[in-house]
Amino acid sequence: MEARLRWVLITAVAPIAWGTTYYVTQRWLPAGYPLYGAAIRALPAGLLLLLVRRRMPTGVWWWRSLVLGTLNMGAFFALVYLAAQTLPTSIASTIMATSPVVLMLFAWMALAERPQALHLAGAATGIAGVCLMLLTGPVSVNAHGVLASVAAMVMSSFGYILAKKWSAGVDVFSLTSWQLIAGGLMLVAAAVTIEGAPPRLTGTELTAFAYVTIIATALAFAAWFTGLRHLDAGTVGLIGLLNPATGVLLGVLIAGEILSPRQILGLLLVFGGILLGQKTPSSVRRKQPA
Repeated sequence: MEARLRWVLITAVAPIAWGTTYYVTQRWLPAGYPLYGAAIRALPAGLLLLLVRRRMPTGVWWWRSLVLGTLNMGAFFALVYLAAQTLPTSIASTIMATSPVVLMLFAWMALAERPQALHLAGAATGIAGVCLMLLTGPVSVNAHGVLASVAAMVMSSFGYILAKKWSAGVDVFSLTSWQLIAGGLMLVAAAVTIEGAPPRLTGTELTAFAYVTIIATALAFAAWFTGLRHLDAGTVGLIGLLNPATGVLLGVLIAGEILSPRQILGLLLVFGGILLGQKTPSSVRRKQPA
């Protein structure tokens, strides 16, 4: 039980860090450069983790890194960056909040991890809470932003399951760094071709990118893939609901926003859904490897 709690807490680092990226992107990162923004986030983070572990891919991991780098990093970062620039945080976060269900479905198909009733109940509760927290009034919706957000959510959910399926025998830092470098190199090539010259970054923007690269990417993805290795996909997906909850609480702490009773109820439902999903039946726990 103590080991499981440790993996849950480590995994929680990822969505908490990701929950800050919408705020940082909208407030301090340059608009109009989704490909460069994604490349600056991914490639340095991958190189940093490679320096820590100093291990290069071999054999099948050259093409696997390319596939996972595209799904989880390259295309995903560009789409998330585009969604953050074109959608209100409430809409983008609500779309991403449906990822636990999609993650469970992919895990069922690819890993034979049958969705547990408590996981599904937790997902329903958490998604309802996210809707209460974020959908508090009429907002303008950009169709391209919605498509980008949905595509990012589905693509990354599938990529996470592939990473879980393929990760045996590879340490987490190497697994994460190879994906980030592969995705980052693809993004650099696409950015030069499509967006031309890179943006000139101010000191504030460089600081914001440093935070997103080191904390919200290198550290966060290493924590996330650690969780996928040691926990079932349903549990990890529900922990991901901390992402939108972090965004709401960040608005209270930094922007001085005041939570309405509806938003407070939404937060309680999100945390309740996450906790509900952690109550894995004993029969499932016995199947998990030590």
